[in-house]
Amino acid sequence: MAFGGEYSNIKVMRGALVEYAEVDQPLMLFFDFNPTSITRNRSISIKSGSAPGTEGGYDFSSKSEAPRASQSVSVNAESFTIKILLDATDRMNIGDPLATQQGIQPELDTLRSMADPKPQGAEGARILTALGQGEGRAFSRVNTASVLLFVWGVQVLPVFLTQTQMEIKDFLPSLLPYRAEVSLTLQIIESNNPFYANELKRQLASSKRSQENSQFSMGGII
Repeated sequence: MAFGGEYSNIKVMRGALVEYAEVDQPLMLFFDFNPTSITRNRSISIKSGSAPGTEGGYDFSSKSEAPRASQSVSVNAESFTIKILLDATDRMNIGDPLATQQGIQPELDTLRSMADPKPQGAEGARILTALGQGEGRAFSRVNTASVLLFVWGVQVLPVFLTQTQMEIKDFLPSLLPYRAEVSLTLQIIESNNPFYANELKRQLASSKRSQENSQFSMGGII
C-alpha cells in the first residue's frame, strides 16, 4: 500500500519508507515534500580502565597498539530524526478522490502501522496469527517490530521506527486531517544484513574518493 508521491511540476527524487516483509502489499510511504533537514546521531560508551592513567581509554604508543585504547568502548547504533510535511492540498486540487475524502489519514495510519508490533510472514498467515487461528493458535501469536527501509537517494538503510510525533495542522469538514508535520526517529539496524553491508561499502568508497582528492597534509604527524 503506497501513499504520497509527485504532484508538483518540479521533478525531484522523493524519499520513502518501505516495509521489508513477506507480504503481498508492503506498507510504503513516499514523502510528498522531502525533509529540509536530517539530524543524525552516533554515540559511544566508554568505561574507564582500572589501572592509573587509563581514564578515557587504555594506553598506546603506536598505530599497532591503537586498538588497545578502545577495549572498553561500546559503539551504539546510529539513529536519525527527520521532520516531514504531509499535505494533501495538491492532490485535492487535482481532484484525487482519496485525498478529497480522507486527506492524509491513510498516510498517518500507515505510519502508525509501521510502528506497531505485528505478526510477520505472508499476509494470510499474519491475519490468522493475529486472530489466534494460525498454527499453535495463541502460542504462535508473536508480534514483532517491522523492519523498514529508509530510501534516500543512493542510500537504502534498514531501520526501526522508534518514535513518531504528529502535529495535525488542518482538517477537512469531516474532521479528517489534510495537513500535518511529522517527526520520525529511526534507528539503523547495524547487523549482518545486505542493506547495511552495501551502505558500508558505499560509505567506504565515498570516503576513499574524498581522501584521494584531498591535498591536506598532516606534516609527518601520522
